[in-house]
Parts: sequence; C-alpha cells; structure tokens
Amino acid sequence: MRHLVEQRWPFRLHATYNESISRMLDVFEKVNRDIPFNGLPWFFDHAETITPQNIERVKALGGGIAIQDRMAFQGEYFVDRYGAKAAEHTPPIARMLAEGIPVGAGTDATRVSSYNPWTSMYWLVSGRTVGGLELYPQGLSRDTALELFTHGSAWFSSEQGKKGQIKVGQLADLIALSADYFHIEDEAIKWIESVLTIVDGKIVHATSEFEKLGPPPIPVVPEWSPVAKVPGHWKHLTPLTAQVHQCAGACAVHAHSHERARLSSAPVSDFQGFWGAFGCSCFAF
Repeated sequence: MRHLVEQRWPFRLHATYNESISRMLDVFEKVNRDIPFNGLPWFFDHAETITPQNIERVKALGGGIAIQDRMAFQGEYFVDRYGAKAAEHTPPIARMLAEGIPVGAGTDATRVSSYNPWTSMYWLVSGRTVGGLELYPQGLSRDTALELFTHGSAWFSSEQGKKGQIKVGQLADLIALSADYFHIEDEAIKWIESVLTIVDGKIVHATSEFEKLGPPPIPVVPEWSPVAKVPGHWKHLTPLTAQVHQCAGACAVHAHSHERARLSSAPVSDFQGFWGAFGCSCFAF
C-alpha cells in the first residue's frame, strides 16, 4: 500500500462486508498519516454492508464506492440469512450519496451477474430483485440511477469532464432506446434495449428499424458460447408467450396490470394449465 501511494498509482479493492472494509481502512489511514493520499484516486467495489461510519472514513481519504447489482440476483439469499431489515440498506446507496462521495454503478458482469445494464437500472429504480422481491422501501429516482451509470462512473476511470454528460467538449457517443426510460413502468425497464448505438461517430450496433444501418455481426468467440445460438439478452415476450397472451400490457377489459398477476403465485406461466392456456392472466373475474 505504501508503494502504491508513493508512486501515485490509483487502486481499487473488492470488499463486500463491512468487516473487511474496516480492516482495509485501518491500513489506509495508517499509510495516509505517513504518506498523504492527497487526491490519489482509489475506491472500493461492492461495499454492500458498509456502515455510515466507514462511509465517512472513505470520504475523509478521498475515495469512492463502485456499486453493482448483485443484490438484484442474490437478494433472496441475503434476506434468508440476514433478514429483510438488513437488506433495506444493502448497499446503503442513499447514505453514500448524502455523504457526497463519488458513487458509480455497474453490473459486475459477466460471471457474477448479467451484463445487461437495464437489469441493474431496474433494481436501482424499483428496489426489487429480478425475482420480484422488494428489498428497499423506495428505489432511486430514474435521474439518479442514470447518473450513477454515466456521470458517476466516469470518476472511477478518471474521465470526469470527458464523458458521462451531455455537454460541449464531452464524448458524443449515444444510443436510441426501444422504450422511453423515464415514462415506462418500473417492470419494463429491464426489457429496454438499444436499437441504435453510435460510438466515435460510427454506428456499431443497429437493430429493429435501424437494422440496415448496422455493421456486419462480429463472430462469436469461443464458438461454443451460448450467445452463438441465442444472440442478445433473453426477451420476456417469446413467440409462445405472444401467442398465448395476446395482450402484453394492461387488460382493455379489466383495466388491470397483467404483470402483477404474472409475478403472483398463480400458475400463469404454465401454458399447459387452465389459467395459462386460457390466454388472460389478470384473473379479474
């Protein structure tokens, strides 16, 4: 650690539990007394169970925290082991932001969770796991969640002022989305996709109505990867689903959200059973 600070090399450490973070901060503070960090970029990854006291210690040393969406996939296991109350502040994103330390969001893909940023955005905004379990009484605003992925994360690569905001002089890479992130229902956020992606002034991805503008597909490596046979992210509206559930949104007859029924214990996903095969999953009768 002394060598890193002496050479002014930025560093990061992966730490999930507060117990580990406390020990690491003890070392950082000891080094800082002899060789001041003095603006050296450094941060923790994850920090799901970090305490308010340790957030303050991170701030005092000029560090940041990069959060990931592991609770979106492992929230049920965490609740089973530590309880729902503990999960309400895991990770304590609101407290991090209130302290004013740099906070960035990511996916921790590809081995720990999905690479899809919209799955992570859904978790941040809705406060729920991908399985529908409510972890937090209130999620983040959509503006804040988006900022953590863009402007917030630019700090962690020392590119603040270069990317992450729509400003003169910053990179103008952009995407066109399949849905309006700011106005769709929370549940629909995780199904958003880019239909057009432009990087460095060049179209690098195009689908849907922009498909003809896209470059040739990149060969999948390794060849045995599942992506070679099932390209892209899994879509909830498979051909079978579309055939059985002709109405994909609110029921025009019952003015009722089907998604609530689909997430309930009713066997609406069993297309061979009576309710699923019946073709209407709102059960408002």
